[in-house]
Amino acid sequence: MRSRLRPRKRNRDRNKLARRAATAPSTAPTALPSARSWADGLSDVSIAGDPLAFPHLARTDLPGHPTTVAGYARLVREIAADRDRWAPLVRYDALTRWYARLETGPGYEVWLLSWLPGQSSGMHDHGRSSGVLTVVQGELVERSLGSAGEGTRTLSPGSRRVISPGYLHEVVNASLEPAVSIHLYSPGLTEMNQYRSLAAELAPEVP
Repeated sequence: MRSRLRPRKRNRDRNKLARRAATAPSTAPTALPSARSWADGLSDVSIAGDPLAFPHLARTDLPGHPTTVAGYARLVREIAADRDRWAPLVRYDALTRWYARLETGPGYEVWLLSWLPGQSSGMHDHGRSSGVLTVVQGELVERSLGSAGEGTRTLSPGSRRVISPGYLHEVVNASLEPAVSIHLYSPGLTEMNQYRSLAAELAPEVP
């Protein structure tokens, strides 16, 4: 007589053991999940409650944000030296200066500007913002007015200017070649007052 085959209980028994283990009190410390189990149906959202258990969510090697004028100048210098970061972004506009925001942080922002020959910022201040300016390509001329009177200086690649709140100046590309500059403002630029000229009685333009 042919014997009847009975279904094997391996999977069923395994499931029963798993359920018992899940409900039984544990006396051993809970082990962190392995790297394999992270990818087994888990996401950053589902594990965000315990980021210290997952090193990629608890990074400590992130750069700190600058908070001083020296720190801002250092940041501008580092960005300027990283040509691969800003050079692919440069564009030129025949009607106006072109600009793009490179970076933001708590209390500051960094901008990339391009200047075709003859383009100028006009005489202006930056309201309550201070700033750092550096030229990374070409040449710019800065005209300023301070307590010592009018001043003019040529800004070549590597030149840096620290700008205090209320500082009054004009930047122009007086050369025959395009120029590119990087500007940091702290706090982020929300005010830019334009002036008519370098006359002694400097008054903002009336729209």
